[in-house]
Amino acid sequence: MGGRVVLDVSVSLDGFTAGPNVRDSEPMGDGGERLHTWMAGNGADGEIDVGVRREVDAAVGATVIGRHTFDLGVGPWGGTPWPGVPSFVVTHRTREDLLGDNGGIFAFDGLQAALQRAKQAAGHKDVLVLGADVARQLLRAGLLDEIRIHLVPVLLGAGTPLFDGEQAELIPEGKPVTGTVTHLRLRVAKAADRAPGVGS
Repeated sequence: MGGRVVLDVSVSLDGFTAGPNVRDSEPMGDGGERLHTWMAGNGADGEIDVGVRREVDAAVGATVIGRHTFDLGVGPWGGTPWPGVPSFVVTHRTREDLLGDNGGIFAFDGLQAALQRAKQAAGHKDVLVLGADVARQLLRAGLLDEIRIHLVPVLLGAGTPLFDGEQAELIPEGKPVTGTVTHLRLRVAKAADRAPGVGS
C-alpha cells in the first residue's frame, strides 16, 4: 500500500518535537537532538530501531516541509532530507526551485498545491510530512492519512508541541514496536471509518 500522507516524527514523552530556543545554531532546540539518537541503533534493542528507520527510508517518495523547518534544516541536511527525494516546501513566499547538494529538488508552493505535487512525485510511495505546523494544517484539512510516532523516554519540559488543540480519532495500525524508543503507527480516522449512527 502506498500513496499515503504520513507524519513520521520523534516526540518526547511530554509531547514536544523540538526543545526550547530553536535557532540556526541549534535547529532542534536545547536538548532536542536527544529525540533522534534512537536512529543510530545503539542500545540493547537498537536493531529494532534500525529496522523501523529502514522501513521509513524505503517508503518515502516525496516530502512536504514547513517553511520554518526548511529554513532550519537545509544546512544540516546538506540538501533534501532524503538524498534525491523531491521535497515541497509549504510557503506563501514562493521562489524558483532549488537543487540541493545531494541531488534532491526543493519546490515552493502553498499547502494544497505542495501536497498535490508531492503525491504526484511520490507515485505509489509515501509523502512524508516534516514540521509540526504544516502537520497540524494538514490534519485540520483532513489531508493527513497516518501518524507514526517514535516516542522517546525523555521530558524536554518545553519546546515545539506536536499538536496544539487539534482533535482527531486515531486507529492503531498493528501493535507498538519497542526498541530503545516506542514506535506507534496510527491511522487518522476518516468519515468512512465511523460506524453509521455514531454521534448522531
